Amino acid sequence: MVELNTSQLDTVFHALGDATRRQMLRDLTHGERTVSQLAEPFDISLAAASKHIKALENAGLIRREVRGRTHYCRLDPGPLASADEWLGFYRQFWTGRLDALEHILRQGEPEKTPNSGDPNKGEDK
Repeated sequence: MVELNTSQLDTVFHALGDATRRQMLRDLTHGERTVSQLAEPFDISLAAASKHIKALENAGLIRREVRGRTHYCRLDPGPLASADEWLGFYRQFWTGRLDALEHILRQGEPEKTPNSGDPNKGEDK
């Protein structure tokens, strides 16, 4: 399992903990966006959008480039991949637990016969 710096992981999950920031990241999967374009779908000021973008930047999830007076943002998926690797441990844990539960539950099931799925099959009408 990949071990991440705890504060880095905390920052990534904090950034992902807000629906506005998650939507901004989703929008960036379609390509580079300006701050105004990222703010547009939301009923927030540019100042509020900038705070969300700063949280994403601090987590390393986006990169901002200034060209003239316009700020362009692009997705940096590295920290998302690292968080996914961290979550992978728990994905494996729960998959194993659910597989074990399924096995236990199947042990108690009666044998299925060809007609067991339909109570009307095999009957003469």
